[in-house]
Amino acid sequence: MIRDISLELKRGEVLGLLGHNGAGKSTTLQMLTGCLQPDGGEISICGIDLNRQPIPAKAHIGYLPEVPPLYRELNVNEYLTYAARLRGIDSASTNEALALAKQRCGLNDVGQKNIGTLSKGYQQRVGIAQAIIHQPDVIVLDEPTVGLDPAQIRDVRTLIRELGDTHSVILSTHLLSEVESICDRVEILHEGKLVFSGTTAELDDRGGKPGNLEENFIRLTEQHITEELA
Repeated sequence: MIRDISLELKRGEVLGLLGHNGAGKSTTLQMLTGCLQPDGGEISICGIDLNRQPIPAKAHIGYLPEVPPLYRELNVNEYLTYAARLRGIDSASTNEALALAKQRCGLNDVGQKNIGTLSKGYQQRVGIAQAIIHQPDVIVLDEPTVGLDPAQIRDVRTLIRELGDTHSVILSTHLLSEVESICDRVEILHEGKLVFSGTTAELDDRGGKPGNLEENFIRLTEQHITEELA
């Protein structure tokens, strides 16, 4: 259950949603993208109320779930063309949108390949490409590097950092190295509650061990458990 969460994503920022498995990260992102209806509260995307005006609000969002919504039997060009049409891009603009998404995600050499034949890393790139093909203001990525090898993780992290230069990005992860390498700010979830919001430097201050993000993260979550039991 998600409780008492308030998030603000600034333009041109990469925000990391950090927490152990089961902390509520994916559930939170599903609500932020309109895939799951919250019981209460408000969600505003670029000033548009997501609950009251879901279609115009969602037009500003690009979303990559933890399991990418790929059609493995299609080739990359076919799938991204389909994604563009779903996003309301007209026929005259589809080729340009397709070319830009492929270029940004490093997919120019695999356009004619079936998605099912691609490596896990390239499938993640295709997933990100479908999320950005309509040039959304907000990009939401759920565990975008899970299951990738070290080289693929490096490439996807570089891509996310580049996207942060022109979009607002929120990503969920349980990897502290992910936060350190690409995020401007971090929000830490623990058992559905927000227990920290700030920069990694501020997390160092709260945790008491500067330069040791892992130790400070563990200390902060354990402190929250102790406070709840008191």
